[in-house]
Amino acid sequence: MSSRTESWKRDLQVGAVVRQSPGVTRWAKHIWKPVAVIPGAPEAFWKELVREGDVVDYHAGTVTMGLFRADVEAYLVSLNMTVPSVWIVMDRDESRQSPSGWFVSAITASAYEAQDALDSGESIVEPVPIPESMAAWIKEFVDMHYIEEPFKKRRRKEINVDGVEDGKGDARIRQESDVFRAPSNIKNPRTH
Repeated sequence: MSSRTESWKRDLQVGAVVRQSPGVTRWAKHIWKPVAVIPGAPEAFWKELVREGDVVDYHAGTVTMGLFRADVEAYLVSLNMTVPSVWIVMDRDESRQSPSGWFVSAITASAYEAQDALDSGESIVEPVPIPESMAAWIKEFVDMHYIEEPFKKRRRKEINVDGVEDGKGDARIRQESDVFRAPSNIKNPRTH
């Protein structure tokens, strides 16, 4: 990567903390909900962190969260939320190795990317609060690359709306009479 473009992207290893709590119906034994992130986390796969009765917090996995220059507006949306958030995206575990049946597929600071994952309807997408150190890291990247574009009101093209219509429709198509007349005014020729 050239020195000019190396500042256009940043990567950070981030761990996802997922909470297992008892289900409220007989059809769902457990509820799995992402609750936090761990910036700079080592690799892990469903490592138990804390157990309090029936509630268990797991370090479910570590993924690389990337920041890209083209997405700074979406990061700004995330930072300006009531509770500044990043999103943990979990997809079905086809290998059936995780205890939850889900694996951490992404952690993103982009509100727009999270919305796209949420729209698929196939993933668990949960916002979690950003730790202060991570928020500062994201804010620094946004400050380096965000350029506010001034609002420009578009103007309509000048159109002559007072033009004369001759009622014949398309001039290239041969018409016997007015194409805009009501069908009830069409006289059927009578055959005797």
